[in-house]
Amino acid sequence: MKIVIPAAGAGKRLFPHTFTKPKPMVYIAGKPIIGHILDRMMDVEPEEVILVVGYKKEQIISYIDQHYSNIFKITYVNQDEQLGLGHSIYTAREAIGNSEIMIALGDMIFKSGYFEFYKQQMTNGGCSGSIGVREVEDPSKYGIVELDGKCIKRLEEKPSNPVSNLGIAGVYFIKETRVLLSILEEMINNTLRTRGEYQLTDALQEMVTRGYRLKTFRVSSWYDCGHSESLLETNRVLLDEKQDIDPVFNMKDSVIIQPVAIGDNVTIINSVIGPHASIADDSIIESSIISDSVIGSHSHISKVNLQRSIIGDEASVHGKHNSLNIGDLSSIEF
Repeated sequence: MKIVIPAAGAGKRLFPHTFTKPKPMVYIAGKPIIGHILDRMMDVEPEEVILVVGYKKEQIISYIDQHYSNIFKITYVNQDEQLGLGHSIYTAREAIGNSEIMIALGDMIFKSGYFEFYKQQMTNGGCSGSIGVREVEDPSKYGIVELDGKCIKRLEEKPSNPVSNLGIAGVYFIKETRVLLSILEEMINNTLRTRGEYQLTDALQEMVTRGYRLKTFRVSSWYDCGHSESLLETNRVLLDEKQDIDPVFNMKDSVIIQPVAIGDNVTIINSVIGPHASIADDSIIESSIISDSVIGSHSHISKVNLQRSIIGDEASVHGKHNSLNIGDLSSIEF
């Protein structure tokens, strides 16, 4: 089995942090998003990992080649235009060949890891593929699945009138790969009607219409890194799961409150860091309090109190100390 990771998009919902980097390279809990995803794929032992890249692809390629090329066989496929998830998969058709595939989105992190999904897929006998699903509060924001017994009856992308609250969780197993790729080719050649972009959900629905059996498996927890609020929530969850404690060698008159992730060559002076703070390599923190926040690399933070904040790479944030003389029974908010 091969794994396909679509990672070509610009990640506009995470602007300004994706002005200078692709979304999979946004830093949380000690490493870029794509690093957390690949860590969770090791147990699957895929034949090959195919990454569909585009926007600022050089950063993704450099990071993965440095950290994961000795673990996986990696193939990069360039997607010149981002025309939907279905188009992304079709772009990788030559690398996919006739192999069964797992599709895993490049901005979703799953708590249980992909091997658990693989085991569930293996128990779904007699089908052409399986799709991870989870009950969601607002089905109109997701691809939605309607079931008929154990098999999928209908799939629809972001329906205006949802008939189900089972949202597609962003991980797919496809056995009939050639069928899927053939349908995607028909969509892209306009012999099948589409809605501007070429959505994987529409292609899977066409498989169902043609009589191919698709089943589901349940996903208990996913972490969407697509916008700033969910990014901070994911950072908190991943830090809570950390087993190791990062040493800080350049620290003076400071306190670290776990869990945190501290990168290499970080200097911390007269500050309180944590809980749930992630600070990337080569940053300097002085006279500050930082919690529930993500700080990018080569940044300089001084004289501020940061909570629920995201600071990019090479940023400079400087505050100033105020002098107060406060009497009894006072209440001050800044």
